[in-house]
Order: sequence, then C-alpha cells, then structure tokens
Amino acid sequence: MGSRQPENTRSFALAAHGGAGKTALAEAMLFCNGQISRMGKAESGNTVSDFSIEEQKRQISIGASLLTMERGGKTVFALDAPGFADFTSEMSASIRVADTTLLLVSAVDGVEVQTGRAWEYTVENNAPVVFYISKMDRENADFAKVLEDIKGQFSPNALPVFLPIGAAASFKGVVDVLKGKAYTYTLDGSGKFTEGDVPADMADAAAAAKEALTEAAVEMDDALMERYLDGEAVSDADLTRTIRAAIAGRRIMPVLTGSATANAGVHQLLNFIVDYFPSPVDRGAVKAEKGDSLVEVAPDVSSPFSALCFKIMVDPYVGKLSFIRVYSGKMSSDGSSVYNVKKSEDERISTFKFMTGKEGRDVKEIVAGDILAIPKLQSTKVGHTLAVKGGASYVFPHIEFPPPVYSVAVVAKSRADEDKLGNAISKTLEEDRSLTFEKNSETNDNVLSGMGDMHIDIVLAKMKERYGVELDTKTPQVPYRETIKKTSEAQGKHKKQSGGRGQYGDVSIRYFPLERGAGFEFVDKIVGGAIPNNYIPAVEKGLREYMKKGPLAGFPVVDFKAELFFGSYHDVDSSEMSFKLATRLSFKKGIMDAMPVLLEPIMNVEVIVPDQYMGDVMGDFNGRRGRVMGMEARGRLQVVKAQAPLAEMFRYAIILRSMTSGQGNFSMIHSHYEEVPADITKKVIAAHKQEEEEE
Repeated sequence: MGSRQPENTRSFALAAHGGAGKTALAEAMLFCNGQISRMGKAESGNTVSDFSIEEQKRQISIGASLLTMERGGKTVFALDAPGFADFTSEMSASIRVADTTLLLVSAVDGVEVQTGRAWEYTVENNAPVVFYISKMDRENADFAKVLEDIKGQFSPNALPVFLPIGAAASFKGVVDVLKGKAYTYTLDGSGKFTEGDVPADMADAAAAAKEALTEAAVEMDDALMERYLDGEAVSDADLTRTIRAAIAGRRIMPVLTGSATANAGVHQLLNFIVDYFPSPVDRGAVKAEKGDSLVEVAPDVSSPFSALCFKIMVDPYVGKLSFIRVYSGKMSSDGSSVYNVKKSEDERISTFKFMTGKEGRDVKEIVAGDILAIPKLQSTKVGHTLAVKGGASYVFPHIEFPPPVYSVAVVAKSRADEDKLGNAISKTLEEDRSLTFEKNSETNDNVLSGMGDMHIDIVLAKMKERYGVELDTKTPQVPYRETIKKTSEAQGKHKKQSGGRGQYGDVSIRYFPLERGAGFEFVDKIVGGAIPNNYIPAVEKGLREYMKKGPLAGFPVVDFKAELFFGSYHDVDSSEMSFKLATRLSFKKGIMDAMPVLLEPIMNVEVIVPDQYMGDVMGDFNGRRGRVMGMEARGRLQVVKAQAPLAEMFRYAIILRSMTSGQGNFSMIHSHYEEVPADITKKVIAAHKQEEEEE
C-alpha cells in the first residue's frame, strides 16, 4: 500500500438519464474485470450497485454506489449515480468528487432531460467528460444521430474514439480509432472477442476520427504541434499524454460506444479508462476556503491530509458509513484519528473501506485521489472537511443540492410514533441532504420536502423499516398571508368594571397599506400625553401579537403601517394588558374596514421537457393559474420558465411525470406573494370557518 500514488488512481461518475444503462454497464465492468462471475440485472434485483431493499423492489438506482476496481496497475473508483430526477442530488455529489464524468446516452433515445442535468453539473464543477453511447445492439440504435445531438447540445469537442461495427441486429463490436483495431464480439454476454483490422468500409471514418483527435490533442503541447504541422508523426506515448491532458481540460470529450447487456466493447472501455482518464495529478489542485480567501490544494501525498465527506449511508450491518474523497496527503488507519474541521472535533478511525456495492475491503492506508468509506464517524456530515489536528486549516466548498420540489405534511399515526419522529427525522436528514423538514409555525404542519413523490415514499418506507416510525401524509396547507388595500382608522376601547380594580384602555389607530414585501411598521403619533409613554409599547406589542392571526381567515397580516394617533387612559384602571386588549379591538375592526385580501406564495418554475410535450405543459400551466414567462430550446429539449401559485404545485411532480412519460423535469423556488382571486379567497375563508367550528 505504501507504493500507491495519486497518478495511479482513476475515478469517474457514471451519470445519465434513468434507463440509459448505467447499472448494466457497471455490472459488465465488474464482470470483465473478473470481480463477479455473472452479470446481474436491475429487473432481477441482483446487481452489485442496486443492493438496498428499495432499489431491488423498484428496480432502479436510488443512491450512488461506489465500485472499486484494480486494473493495469491502477486503482479505479466508479460512482454509479441514479438517473431519475428524484435522486439527482446523488448525481450532483458524485460528479463533484470524481475526476471524470462518464456520461451515458442511449443510442435509441438520445439526449434526454437528465442527460442535460448531468451535463450542467459537469459545467458547474469544470469536470472532464467522456460520453458513452449505450445500447448499440437495440432496435433503432443510431450512433451518428446521437453523436450529432451530443455535439449540438453539449460541445463540439465531443470526438469519437470508438466507432460501432454495425447497429441494432447487425451490431458486432467496436473499432478503436486510436489503436487502429477492430474488436468483434460473440454478443452472448461472455465478453469474448477477436481482435482484427478495421473493416475496409470503416477505414476512412476511422482515419478521419483519429486525425481529429490528434489535431485536438497536439494543441496541448506547442512543441509537439509544431512538429506535427511540419509533417512529423506523433508517437503513441505523446498522443496518450496529450489526449489525457486535453480530456482533463475539457478540450476533448471522447465518445465511446458499445453494449453493456451484450457485453460488447466493455474490455476496451476499461482499458481506455486506465490509459486516458485523468488522474488526480492531471486534474491539478482544487480550491478550498481559508477564512475570506481561497487556497489551492494539490493532490500531493507529502502535503497535510485533507478530504471531503460527500455521502452518508446507514448500513444495517456495519452502521453509519461516511464516504469521503481524499484531496491531499495520506493517512494510515493504525490507531489514528481524523479531525473534523467544521466541528473542531477528533473522530476515531477503526478502518478504511474500499467499497464495491455493499461489500467493503479493509485497507490500512489511503492517499490523495482515493474514494472510500469510513465506518462509525459520529459528528461528520455531508459537506464537512476532514483533516488531521494541527494540519490543514481550510475547508472545501459545500456541496450544493437542488431545492426540493415536492412537499407533504406528515402526521404520526400514534403517540409512540410521535415520540420517535424527532430522532428518525434527524438521522434521515443526515443521510439524505436533498430532504428538508420544518415545523411551519403558521400552519402547524410538519412539512417534509424532497425531489418528488417517489423520493418521499422511499424516505417514509426507510423510516418505518429502520426506526419503526409510521407516518400518514396529507397535502400541506398553503401559507397564505393577509393584507389591506386601503386606509382605515378604528377605535378600540376596553373597559371593565366588576368590583375592585377595573380595566381601562382606549386607542385610536390608522391603518395604511404598504408595498408588497415591506412588512409591518408602527408609528407613535400620540401628542399631549393622551396615552402615557409607558403604555405605548403595549400597543405595538399587541399589534405584533394579533397580526400573526388575521381577522379575514386566520393568516398573518403583512405589509401595513399602524399609526397610533389618539386614545385615553384611567389613572387607576389602566394597565399594559388593558391597552393590549383595546388594541385587539381596534385591529380587528380596522383591518376589516381596510379592504382586506388574501395573498398567496408564487413560485418561479423551470420545466425541461422534450419537444413533443410542450403543448401539454403549456396548457397545463394555464389550468394552474400559471403564467409562462419565456421559453428556450436546448436541442430536442425545451425549457419553459413560468410562475404559478404554490397552491397549484404541490402535486406537480406526479402530474409532470405522468404527462411526459417520466421524461419531464422541473425545479421551483419561491418568488413573491400575490393577491388571491376572489373566488378562491371565498373557498379559503369558508374552509377556515369550518375548521374553527370543528375545533
């Protein structure tokens, strides 16, 4: 282990739209590398990557799975990331920590919505990209068309390195244009092939592809480019070196191809990964934050140890596993500890595990570039930087997760479930950072939010299985607001005489509407001592208390100014409480006299769908009281930017999936509040009155 160096490490994220064949490719890689004796299938629930109960039940990837391989003297780490929109945060984190992204595109379906999302993550992280056109043996497979889509939608730097021999029923194997060899497969899943010369009818295409790669590669080395332009041949060693540099710099994005299920071209893909995928050294230093400045962290084993936690998984047998990417230095597990820079705490290390699915292999030493799991760290969470005490003092930037788009209100089925809810939620949020949970003080709902209905269903199933917590769900209440549209004034007099000391408070307040988002403003206009100074704070305090539950439908009142301009008091009977009660009377009457209206939250929504669903999406927005703000084309995909009321968006994740056969994707964030139409206001007020009567 002591001889391992970062330049001998390769890591990549397997990313794609759901169903493009990532997990099948991962199985084929493990099989061809001799790590499994037969290839499993997602639909059979027996793949190495999809090992959780929910993954096997639903036959899809839910969490990113780490696979470790040794090949050609290199250690290879692959992160098989989910392709469904509900689990896009796992894809995001995988692309962030891997040195390369292997982006799969189906030869049948072409570029899809989540393909574009994965590409966006690579742009954000400046990650090298290698494309893999999968399913070449399927009916209607079209390599040339998909290659043009990739070039048009993503980058002209996408250059073919493998060419398919035939397509669909006539698919036989691949041509490696760099090696100038053809590999013809038996297509029985065994991975057996014969090596031969490039077929005559493909010779020109292979030569043109190699020339394009060579021209792009030599641009990375001025001296080599001069020799090349002078007609000198480029050696294999120089070509390998410069292509790897060009991939690291996103100047070349190789396009490979094959079929995972037929196990054709996978041996060549593995060899390409070892030979051409950038190492941590090729990628160079990464940025970290030290106070207000940025520092560069080089992948040097002699530097202080530093790593980033990018995933937490709870294993039913091992317990909590913290997945980390090592960025600098090295560390031994022999009686050592790791320092959590964020929490300023030491964490004891028992072992390091190189994972392949759910199975871990203990290793004694880890070095820069490694991706692995550490069992039973207590304080470490996703996004935390790990180091050694007294070593690295910087922190790596947080991993950004997309905002939730689907929410439910959760209700404990029993008192026992209610007692266990807090612990279960806390542990679940620690493992899944794309979830949020909040107790809405206005509606009293416990709101659990995630990336879609499937995401939430799986979370609830895990909580029941692991923590014995059973929860019912319902649609959350909309956090409406109330405000006023005109000016009013109202007196509030509280007078009570019932023997002994009485109660007396008298206020006159004007109410003015303010612009949207202005909040609340209190103005003291008392002159001549009509109300003593010591009672005026009680008036403001009363207003702030009563505005939390407005007189129209019980929602907070916002965007108004209250001006206290007159009142009276009693030397003996007046008190702070008397003035608060008088304020309440004025508030209720004054707000109702000032043309109160309901406000509702409006969301900014961005929907990405294939062309053929545009009409359905536009029509659906009109039915949701939405406004389409603009559209733009991204190849075969369309991006619709719109605004819609939150009340109409709670089930949109389900509806969009149904409307687009699972190919649509959306995101939304809060924009502003707007007045609710009169007919809907009546329904909301009626529902509020019914709730009050039932209580």
